[in-house]
Amino acid sequence: MTISTGDSKPLRVCVFCGSSSRVDVRYRDAATAFGRLIAGRGAELVYGGGRVGLMGLVADAALEGGARVTGIIPRFLMDLEVGHGAVSELVVTDSMHDRKAEMYERADGFVVLPGGLGTLDETLEVLTWSQLKLTAKPIVLVDVDGFWQPLLALIDHTIRTGFTRPENRALFQVVDTVDEVFDALAAFRTDPSVDVSKKWL
Repeated sequence: MTISTGDSKPLRVCVFCGSSSRVDVRYRDAATAFGRLIAGRGAELVYGGGRVGLMGLVADAALEGGARVTGIIPRFLMDLEVGHGAVSELVVTDSMHDRKAEMYERADGFVVLPGGLGTLDETLEVLTWSQLKLTAKPIVLVDVDGFWQPLLALIDHTIRTGFTRPENRALFQVVDTVDEVFDALAAFRTDPSVDVSKKWL
């Protein structure tokens, strides 16, 4: 199956990325470049609703380019005043779990930029949902200067040790730069022959 919005609506790209501003300029530049790319491709951004860190940079760049930006943020983070007040739509949820469910529901595909524990949580959850066939949407990791190599090594380790099926390595794609993301999203395929029940055998 290829990625499709099913109609003429813009592609809704959900971006997972860090909220820290204390990071290398390479990662900040990648976030800004991808926000501009989203706008340039006529796509929409769905993200965690923050105004800080890489999250804020990707949202600001997408907005500056004229893209629609939907932020989804739990109420307690809004109370800490980290919500982005200038996005096209800001959805406030009751919990982190509700935030993730709302992002997954609104997205046509997922793009993972560098980030910390929250980014890992979001990424691994959507990978797990894909493994269990609860969703079938493309997932692209942007390996900026090798940032995601330790995670990829860990996933490969779980495959070698029998905890992850080898075919599940195809649940996501890895690209080196943001310029490659939209081609990777377009190239997405699912394998209907994969039997989810074999996960436990």
